[in-house]
Amino acid sequence: MPHNAAPHAVIVIPARMASTRLPDKPLADICGAPMIVQVFWRAREAGIGPVLVACDGEDIANAVRAAGGDAVVTDPDLPSGSDRIAAALRVYDPERRFDAVVNLQGDLPTIDPASVRAALAPLADPRVDIATLAARIFREEERGDPNVVKLVGSPLSPTRQRALYFTRATAPWGEGALYHHIGLYAYRRAALEKFVALPPSALEKREKLEQLRALEAGMRIDAEIVETVPLGVDAPRDLERARAILKDSLP
Repeated sequence: MPHNAAPHAVIVIPARMASTRLPDKPLADICGAPMIVQVFWRAREAGIGPVLVACDGEDIANAVRAAGGDAVVTDPDLPSGSDRIAAALRVYDPERRFDAVVNLQGDLPTIDPASVRAALAPLADPRVDIATLAARIFREEERGDPNVVKLVGSPLSPTRQRALYFTRATAPWGEGALYHHIGLYAYRRAALEKFVALPPSALEKREKLEQLRALEAGMRIDAEIVETVPLGVDAPRDLERARAILKDSLP
C-alpha cells in the first residue's frame, strides 16, 4: 500500500455471550436495541467500510441480522477476540478484498464513530503493522490503577506515538503526561494473521496484555491520540451509564 493511501478496511466486532459480571451482555437492552446492535450502529456511522459481527452463537447473530447487519458464527472456544475476528474474516472474505481490519470491541456502545476512524489513520504509514488508540490521563487515581493500561510511546506528532510498551504499572516515570491505552485496534490483514499464529509471549502472560505479543515479535504498533476514553460495559452500573448517555443523545 503506498504511503498515505487509505487501506480497504472492514470493521469486525467480536462478541460472545460468556460474561461473569453481566450475563448475556451482548443482548442487554440499551434504549430499545441490544448492545451489540448499538455497537454495530456506531461502527456503521464511522463510514470506513462494511461491518461484520464475529460471534460465538446464533442468538447474537440473529439480533445483528434482524437489525440489517452481517454476522459470522465462530467457534465458541476460541481464546480471544483477535482469534475470533481472524476466523470470521476467513469465512466472510476468502477473496481477501480487505487489506485492513478494525477490531471494535462489542461492549463499547457509546464509542464516538470518529474514534473508530482515527484508529485506522496510522496504517497510512506502510511501516505500521497495527494501529490503536490512547488518551491522556487527567484523573490522578488512574495513574496508579492497574486496570488502566498505560501506553509507553515515542511521540511522532502531537496526535501520534509509536508504541514501545504497554503496562499496568505507572509508566513512564518522571514528569509529563501519561496515556491510557484504548483497546481498539486496526490491523493490516497480514499482521492479524501473523499475530494470531504466534504463541502467547512471556510479557503478554505476565502483564495479561495481548498486544505485548506483537511488540515482542518485532511488530510495529502506532497509537493515535484521541480526546476521550469510551465507556466499556463490564458491569450493571456501566450498562446504566450507557443507557443514560445514549438516551441523552437521542433526538
